[in-house]
Amino acid sequence: MIEGQAMGAMGANCYLYACMESKKAVIIDPGADGKKIHRWVLEKGLKVDYILLTHGHVDHIGAVDVLRDLLGEVLVGIHVDDAEMLADGTKNLSSYLGTALVLKNADFLLQDGQEIMIGNGKLKVISTPGHSPGCVCFLSTEGLFSGDTLFAGSIGRTDFPGGSLEQLLKGVKDKLMILPDDTRVFPGHGEETSIGAEKRHNAYLI
Repeated sequence: MIEGQAMGAMGANCYLYACMESKKAVIIDPGADGKKIHRWVLEKGLKVDYILLTHGHVDHIGAVDVLRDLLGEVLVGIHVDDAEMLADGTKNLSSYLGTALVLKNADFLLQDGQEIMIGNGKLKVISTPGHSPGCVCFLSTEGLFSGDTLFAGSIGRTDFPGGSLEQLLKGVKDKLMILPDDTRVFPGHGEETSIGAEKRHNAYLI
């Protein structure tokens, strides 16, 4: 099961990925509205084992510690190259919004190619730096969670500290565009798309 909702003033998409047989689940990118996300989890009757982060910017991590408190035993994972952003308001960009967000450290660090089991489901980590140094995507049998790497008709910004247009485009072309055309793509902002649609219509990739 995959469900998504836009959270917070910046409308970053937060996703629930769950194995409905075991009711085990993952929260991906809880950027804001922690209590709302918690109610969503309870309504679905899910047991959240992990909070996984596609990268360390404030609009994708803002509700992490709130959910840690509400959920209890949950493990937070982020790529090693973005790990220090959790506790640094300048690096996670929250300082520019007026209040520095300082979170606890991650419980474990993600690596390219790593596989995370969620009941009978599985997420594979795909490292796609460029929007941030440690940006990743998560691939499941039901689709790709692309964070701020790939959007419907666009790609992530690369003008933040640690950004690189060259790196981002290389990751998208070499690691994402090789996926089957019918692969659903669940981006960090905006509407769902597919790999095939982006091959045909994304001006950055044509």
